[in-house]
Amino acid sequence: MKSDSLGQMILTGVPGKELDGETEKLFRRVEPGGFILFARNIESPAQLRKLIDNLRGLSKIEPIITIDQEGGRVSRLRLIGNEPPNAQQLRDKNDVDLVRRHADITGRLLRLFGFNLDLCPVLDISFDDDADNSLRGRCYGKTVEQVVRMAGAFNEAMRKQGIASCGKHFPGYSAATRDAHHELPKINRTREELDREELAVFRRFTDGNGSPSLPMNSVDSMMTCHGWYPVFESKKTPATLSHRIVTGLLRREFGFDGLIMTDDLDMGAILNEYGLEETIRLAIAAGNDLAVICHRIPEIEQVYKILGNLPRDQIRRALASVARFKKKLAPPHEFSEAAFHKIDNEIWDLRVAVLGAKRAAIRSPEDGKRSPVEMY
Repeated sequence: MKSDSLGQMILTGVPGKELDGETEKLFRRVEPGGFILFARNIESPAQLRKLIDNLRGLSKIEPIITIDQEGGRVSRLRLIGNEPPNAQQLRDKNDVDLVRRHADITGRLLRLFGFNLDLCPVLDISFDDDADNSLRGRCYGKTVEQVVRMAGAFNEAMRKQGIASCGKHFPGYSAATRDAHHELPKINRTREELDREELAVFRRFTDGNGSPSLPMNSVDSMMTCHGWYPVFESKKTPATLSHRIVTGLLRREFGFDGLIMTDDLDMGAILNEYGLEETIRLAIAAGNDLAVICHRIPEIEQVYKILGNLPRDQIRRALASVARFKKKLAPPHEFSEAAFHKIDNEIWDLRVAVLGAKRAAIRSPEDGKRSPVEMY
């Protein structure tokens, strides 16, 4: 096992809008498997493409370059362009063709900047559109079939544009009444309830054998969530760190063979409960392939060292999964400002089609109530 490949198990944030000398040296030493960008990394179209080109140039192995570009308030690229409609607005319109159009635009927009993975679609069902659990506006449906139909259309159309997808938040964050950005929510659902609703959705996205109307319904990767499910773990344990959930349920029972990553390990649900070494050990032992560190970026050097002390079989399993995933990554499209503005105009036209001209001119109503999910 080459020690210099251990960084492939890390998905890290980036500090700013350009690479400073110290960060560049850190990334060259660790060679992370991927990078996730946030609002703090985005200033202009040309600047963003340059940053991504520089990140790609740091690694001998092609890195994952990802972002949360869902729609609505969870659209990092709205900082430099129009804000796409969110999942709930598309759901309310009840037009699958508009969802496909949104996904097609999103795929082309991301390829233009050099991204190769979008952290969506959200596969959670909305039990309460006003719940204070970070899902407001982000759910494609209130029923299993509605989520499968809408999220499936998005997943298929975006993947056709060469952008890999990520289903979240496994095994289903829908019943959370608290925001995992701040604390670990306890999700009191029976196995029967989960099988009937949340897990019924995820099952449809874990292989290619679902509905005939969704020929590409499998997601390329899955994100595990920071929720405690007593039905699986009697001791207070986030799903992210649960072997029963990640390996037992997702890998073995559901047969998912794509990439599995944690949600951000810098969220309160994890930071309030575990130290860094315990977090990484438990996350990889649970069956995750990528440990996601969005904000404690200098700590990735310590994470690298922790990974080096893990059991060899866990390392081999994770590295093999990352390598399989990377074989499918598509290269960027050629960048130009004109190409960006053309796609940005398409986003505006989509907003008008979904919201109407008057409402399209108004930014997300959530702007006045910023939460951690869109602040960084």
